[in-house]
Order: sequence, then C-alpha cells, then structure tokens
Amino acid sequence: MKRSLTLASVADELPEETDPTPEDAPNVGDEEGLIPTDFQILRLDLKLGPHGTSSSVGGLVSQLEKASIANLIDERIGYSLNHLDKLRTRIVDKSSKVLVTGDLNAGKSTLVNAFLGREVMPVDQQPCTNLFCEVHDASENDGVEEAHLIEDCMSKSYNREDESTFRRVAMSDIDDIVSESDGTGALKIYLKDPATASQSLLGNGAVNISLIDAPGLNRDSFHTTELFSRQEEIDVVVFVVSAENHFTLSAKEFLFNASNEKSYIFVVVNKFDGIRDKAKCKRLILDQIKSVSPKTWKESDDLVHFVDSKSALAKAAFPDAEPPKSSVPQDSFDNMLSGLRSFVLTKRAISKFLPVTTYLKNILSDLELLLSTNRIVADADIIEAKELLDRARPELEKMERAKHELEEGLGNEEDEAGNTAYQRALAILEQALERVGRGEVAVDSTLVRRPSSRQPKGVPSLPPYPGVLHAWEYASAVRKTLLSSLDLAVALAEDEARSLTSAGVEKVFKLADVHLPPSAERANRVFVPEAMFSPRNRGRPGRRGSAVVAGGVYGLGIGLAQRQDLLETSFLDVFAVHHHMAMISKHHDGDEEGFSPWGLASLGVGAVTMVGGSAVGLRSFVEGLAHIGEIFGNEQTRKWIAPGIAIATVGLGVYVIWELPHTIPKSVGIHIKASLTESELHQYHHTNLVTPQPGFAEGHALRIAKETRKVMRLAAWETRSLFGRALDERGAEVKTAEEDIARSKTALKFFDSVEERTEAVREKAALPMVA
Repeated sequence: MKRSLTLASVADELPEETDPTPEDAPNVGDEEGLIPTDFQILRLDLKLGPHGTSSSVGGLVSQLEKASIANLIDERIGYSLNHLDKLRTRIVDKSSKVLVTGDLNAGKSTLVNAFLGREVMPVDQQPCTNLFCEVHDASENDGVEEAHLIEDCMSKSYNREDESTFRRVAMSDIDDIVSESDGTGALKIYLKDPATASQSLLGNGAVNISLIDAPGLNRDSFHTTELFSRQEEIDVVVFVVSAENHFTLSAKEFLFNASNEKSYIFVVVNKFDGIRDKAKCKRLILDQIKSVSPKTWKESDDLVHFVDSKSALAKAAFPDAEPPKSSVPQDSFDNMLSGLRSFVLTKRAISKFLPVTTYLKNILSDLELLLSTNRIVADADIIEAKELLDRARPELEKMERAKHELEEGLGNEEDEAGNTAYQRALAILEQALERVGRGEVAVDSTLVRRPSSRQPKGVPSLPPYPGVLHAWEYASAVRKTLLSSLDLAVALAEDEARSLTSAGVEKVFKLADVHLPPSAERANRVFVPEAMFSPRNRGRPGRRGSAVVAGGVYGLGIGLAQRQDLLETSFLDVFAVHHHMAMISKHHDGDEEGFSPWGLASLGVGAVTMVGGSAVGLRSFVEGLAHIGEIFGNEQTRKWIAPGIAIATVGLGVYVIWELPHTIPKSVGIHIKASLTESELHQYHHTNLVTPQPGFAEGHALRIAKETRKVMRLAAWETRSLFGRALDERGAEVKTAEEDIARSKTALKFFDSVEERTEAVREKAALPMVA
C-alpha cells in the first residue's frame, strides 16, 4: 500500500509514542544548538533560516541543495546500517551491558561501588574517573580477580586470552590508573561478588552482566563524544543525576538521544540525603525527565529512584556496623537495586529487545518519511520539467522551421540595402557630374535640404567674374568651387546611405523580434550612422583599396578640393579650343582643313588672354604656342591671315564682353568631368594597378555600397548569433527537461520498490504500521 504524505502533515503522521518532543517539552535543541527534526534516526543536526529556525524535512528540502541533502542523509544511512549490525550483535549476545553515566561529581563511581558492595572504583570530591572501566564477574576470567588495561582501545581489539592486547594491573593500582589516565584507554576489571545470586548484580547465575563506569559528560568533548557513541552498544543505561544540580544541558541531550533508541532509561537521583525540600526536588526532576524521556516518566515508579549511594555503600561494606544516619529510607537503595535487576533480568524483552524494536520501527518510519518526501520532490520536478517542456519545445520547433526563413530574410535585407545604396549614390554623383559639365555646381538646394542630409544647408555658388585681366584667377576659383561641390555631392550620397542603412538595420532587428522567442536575448548594439565613412576607415597604412576617391584612385583618402593635380588651372580652362572648333565647324561646312575668320578671331582672343593674364604658367604658354604653330602651318590659313587679323580685332571685343564669363565655367566643368570619368589604363601606371579602375561616380558608389553591406552584415551576424544561441538554449532546455522527467520517473519506481521492501520488513518483524 503506497503511503501519500505531504511535508506539512509529516509531523502529524508520526505516532505519539515515537514523538521525541511532546508539547510540554522544553527546547533542548535550542539550548544545545540542535533542533530535533521530523526524522527519528536520520535526523540532520542543522539549523537553517535567519535564526536557525528550520530543521524540518520541508525546511531542508527548500533551503538546501538536493546534492547536499543527499550527502548528509547518505552519511546518516551509513551510520544506521552500522548501528543495525551492532543491534544484531547485541541480540545474539546473551550478556547484558549496563552503562553507568551522568554529569561530573554526580556520584557514579560511588554508585558502582555500592552495586559491588565494596570500594573498587576511586572516589573523590573532584572528578577522578578518566577512562571507561568495565566491571565483570570473575567467573568470566576463570575465577581470577584482576584488571586488564587496554592502553589503546582505538587501534587494538581486546581479547582476554591474548595478552598482547592488554596489560595486567594489580587491583591496588586501579585508583592511580583510573585517576591519572589520559583517557585514551579502557580498563577491564574482573571481581568476585560476595553477594548471593539472588542479590548480586554481576554473579546472578542467569545472565552475565557487566557494569561500565564512564567519565562524566562534562569532563571534555572527547569523553562526551565517545560516551555518545558507546551508548549504542549498551543494553541498559543507568543515568546518575545529582539531586543538588538536577539535569545539565549535556545530560538532557544525552537522555534525549538515548531514549529515542532505548525508550526507557534507568535514572538514579543520587545525593538525595542532602536535599531539604525533597518533594520539590522530586517534582522538578520528574518534570525534566518527562520533557526528555516521556516513556521513562510514565514508568517512573520502577525506573526513577532517589537514593543516597554513599550511605548504601557504607552499609554494604560494613554490614555489622551501625548504619550512618540518613534522611533517605534504608530500603530505597535496595528497592533501586531490585528494580535494576528486574529491568535487566526479568524484563529482558524491554531492556534488550525493546531498543532493537524501537530503533527498527523508527528507522522504517524515517525511510517511509524519506520516501514520501522524495516522492513530493520527484512529482514537483516532473511538473516543473513538463512546464518547461511545454514552453521550450514549441519554441524550439518554431525556431527550427524559421531558421531558413530568417537566413533568407537577412540575406535579402543585406542585398536590398547594398544595391539601393549603390544605385542612389551612383544617381546622385552622375547627376552631379552632369551639372559640373554644364558649368554649374554639383548639387542644388533641394538635395541639400533632404531630411537625410547631415550637411550644412547652404549650396556653394560660383565666384563673381573679376574682369578680363583676371580671367586666369577666375578660372582657378571656378575650378575649386566645382571640385568642392563634388565633394559635397559625395557627402550627400554618404548621408543617403546612412539613412538607408539605418532603415535596413531596423528591418534586421524586426526580423529578430519576429523569429526570436520573447524570453530570448535581444541585440544590445546601438547603430551610430555617423560612424559610417569615418576618416579612420580611409587610407589605413599597409592597405590598398580601403577607400575610393575622386578619379578612381584608391587609398588617398582626400577630397577633390584638396588634390593639387585637379586644382591646377590650364590654358584650355580659359579657352576650350576643341569646343570652339566644333562650333565653327557647325556653322561652316567643309573638310578638316576648313577655317573661318571667327575661329581665327577666337584664336586671337585666346592668345591675347593667355599673354595678358597675370598668372600664365610656362606649361600653358608652351601649349598655346604649339597650337598656334599648328594653325599657321596650314596653307589655307595663310591665305586668310590678313582678313583674319581684321576680323580678330572685332571678335576680340565681342568675346571679351559677352562670351568669356560664361565660357570659363563650362570649359572648367568639361575638363573636370572628363578627368573624373576617364578610366584608361595609362592613368594608373604609377599606382602599379594592372586593370582600369572605376571612375568617380561608380567608384564612390561601390565604396558606399560596400560600407552599407558591411554594416548590414554586422547586424545580420549579431542576429544570427542571437538566434543560434537561443536555438541552443531551447534545445538544451528540452533535453534537460526530458532527462529530468525520465530520471524522476525512474526514481519513483525505485521509491515504490523500497516501500514494498519496507512493508515486508514491518510485517516480518510484526511492527505496527504508522498511520
């Protein structure tokens, strides 16, 4: 029959006769730091909680790790198995051991001497018993009276027939040995009892009885601990308490432990003769006995005796002399001795077998309690594991199905952001080049005023025309302005990419929110758009191709307006020969050798401007002479020299007044656009590149797209990491829950088998079932 208990009802389920702490019992454990638990035998002497208030089974389960509880109980079970072996030995052994113990100066040795009817054990007002003295009848030693000293009883096993295990001691030396011993040995004393078999405790003719005189409980911790362990081997405990001092804390603790195993304790209240208010003394002592050994208290008429062992010893040692005066009746000691003989001999079932029955009943009750407690824990573990499984398994299955979808979504977001950034950057920069080619600044106010723009809300404008004499400076200023506007266009394209990347990162995080479980960790990175395209990413030493700048040259990391090769002004910026020749050919049809007065006039104006400019460089001057030489080398041209000079004079005035302020920006813009869109291989020989590099617009678009993809890839990587970690965690949770359920079910089967064996032992030993 399976017993079902809850932790709250454990204490109520124990029978009254096995309850070690009745309602009116004082808190013995509180005084000694040991609070009795719900266990009888397997109790753990622990104090838990803020003030050491919890020592129950429920408190242990809730406040200690399971492994710690298991280790502690394993130790107690090992101790109980060892004790069961000793109980078996005690039942088989036909002799009985009577332990005489108590507090210091309670009169234990005097009581033993009174039992023996002679002074054998040393007696003094100060503590004098330092080792265990076990008194046997001389018949067990071939009728020879002598003492055997076992100097090291911890490492040697005593054998009366093996003299190597002991040392013989003269009876006259017992006082010195007992008084001066360091307490590590034991003394076996064999005596002839002159009393008749009907009066002798040792030589009763029925059962071999040995008296063990133990050191006082309060002498030191070593003797106290040893006494606690020795009481397991004892059949009857005679506890001697001084009527003057009552029970000390050590005495209460010892009686509590001994009564749990033996149920009944034989109590001798010594030195009762010196008490004036004997009724009050009896009442107080009986109340204390009731608190620590309820069964002994119920049988107090037979088991609790108030005597004066000193006067009893005097009467036994000198039977013919007049007995000493005493307020204790003379027959009180005889009644006590008769009661002890009856308890040991005639009530042998109580003195020898009841401790075994009590211990077996208590250990079985502890096992049933332990099984019920572990069932509660196992059932709770199964419920908790199933709850975890019900939550984690659907999440795991959902994540496994969504893994491919998430991977595809992340790839699509990365591709979309990179492609869009490339297309928009390319469109912005190509449009900027077209505007520069028309002599206009690269950006207009609408592009600068976009919400995505992080640039100043001003648009650069062309410088004012300073006059014909300063045309060269004007061309330089126009070139720098147009190059600066292209740098602004690049910055605006980067701002557009930042906005696209921000939106892309947000989409990636939304994908994570969709596919990650609610309890999973989320990304803790903060995207900072300003960190994109930062200067630290450009021109890093030792790396080529780290950034694309104007003209498609890699690794420079500077803007167009800072490049000296692009800021240098040429003659063609002031006078675009190819442009004007194309216009002349458009108005005058003819072969390649054709020439018109207007072309010659333009040539003249250009030459005059070149010579008249204050900033003409050697290179520009040589280029102008070369062009003039080519023109004059034509035969057709020589025929028109005279008319051309006249026409050039008129054209010069018209050109200076109307054309030059408009032609220079266009001419400079055409040259800038041409230099930034060229990708011939010979331009890159000095960079050791073997393939043409992309032009200005495409190069920057590729760079911006690459940076965008890098950021998107980082966001996607973090999302993948979070998803993978969450997937592993859910997998581990599912595995752990399944293992916990299987382990708990196996444990429940084991508990059932142990309970069946426990019930079988109960039936075999005819022990009552605990309700």
